[in-house]
Amino acid sequence: MGVAKRLEPFGETIFTTITELAVEHQAINLGQGFPNFDGPDFVKDAAAEAMARGENQYPRSFGIGPLVEAIADRFTNDTGLPIDPYSHVTVTSGCTEALACTFLGLIEPGDEVVLIEPTYDAYRPDVALAGGIPRFVTLRAPDFHLEAHELRAAFSERTRAILLNTPHNPTGRVFTRDELESVAALCREYDVIAITDEVYEHMVFDGDHVSLATLDGMWDRTVTLSSLGKSFSLTGWKVGWAVGPEHLTAGVRSAHQFLTFTTASPLQHGAAAALRAPAAYYDELVAAYRARRDLLAGGLSDLGFEVFTPAGTYFMLADHTPFGFTDDVAFVRHLIETTGVAAIPPSAFYHHGDDGASLVRFAFCKDEATLAAAIDRLSKLRA
Repeated sequence: MGVAKRLEPFGETIFTTITELAVEHQAINLGQGFPNFDGPDFVKDAAAEAMARGENQYPRSFGIGPLVEAIADRFTNDTGLPIDPYSHVTVTSGCTEALACTFLGLIEPGDEVVLIEPTYDAYRPDVALAGGIPRFVTLRAPDFHLEAHELRAAFSERTRAILLNTPHNPTGRVFTRDELESVAALCREYDVIAITDEVYEHMVFDGDHVSLATLDGMWDRTVTLSSLGKSFSLTGWKVGWAVGPEHLTAGVRSAHQFLTFTTASPLQHGAAAALRAPAAYYDELVAAYRARRDLLAGGLSDLGFEVFTPAGTYFMLADHTPFGFTDDVAFVRHLIETTGVAAIPPSAFYHHGDDGASLVRFAFCKDEATLAAAIDRLSKLRA
């Protein structure tokens, strides 16, 4: 009697393991992706005001009116696609729940799902929970390009869905329109659903973010997922959403109503205020994160890492092998115990861990003083 067999292979999430080690060794945590600074006051004030005026009971299961309308307006503004807030938008408890709802609501046992690795660690368990069978396409350093021939090889008559994360965690890749067109062409050819995780959509430093749903014939077969936490530094609020046509939204909602049913009402009011932020907010966000990215990338390069500078997200991968390690888990443990800096071993994001053994992932969603202190601590390393 114990863990269900479909979840046994995944064990404890790597983020829990590394965070516990970081606390034990009082390390600067550049592992888990949460900022060490707070979100904007106008968003928190809107949530507090909603709580004070009594917005504390069950709200509409699929999202309060002000929030779904704000999501729809933001989606249309960003993509040019007009959508109906009440039939195309479902608010969830973070993008993590949106992912689970989409898989549970739209994937049948035995369906094949194409995953692009390295993957966010929830993707493979979500496929397993739905009874699906993963098929993998691997991105490789230094450019982490999505190879069209490898993508085609992963598709078959049994393929039900592909999960695409862009901007991509952990590589920082912002997939080009040509790469997305190759995905769209296969989706149309094989009649496949696309699930897109776009939580870093506003953190793009190089290139342009393109939503797959905007490509020819893709709105009717795409569920687009995003959330509040990354763009507004409020990861603990766990407010996310799924946008899609009614026939796919029906599947998402069928699972959502029996998982969380709804999301905290005051936080939804805060999220609605956030999504009404002017364009200048996002310009300042990108500028601040570009500076942090460049600070950390420069520091790591000076220390001897081969850094793969990300075009988006707030993560970067680096090759740690100049320091004499062939295993990322051993290197990260050494990093925490010897220098007092925590990072994530990316082998946890591959179905064959060896594919990520030479890499280490750092998060730069920290203030510049913290990043500078981490670089100073890392100077104990010798290449």
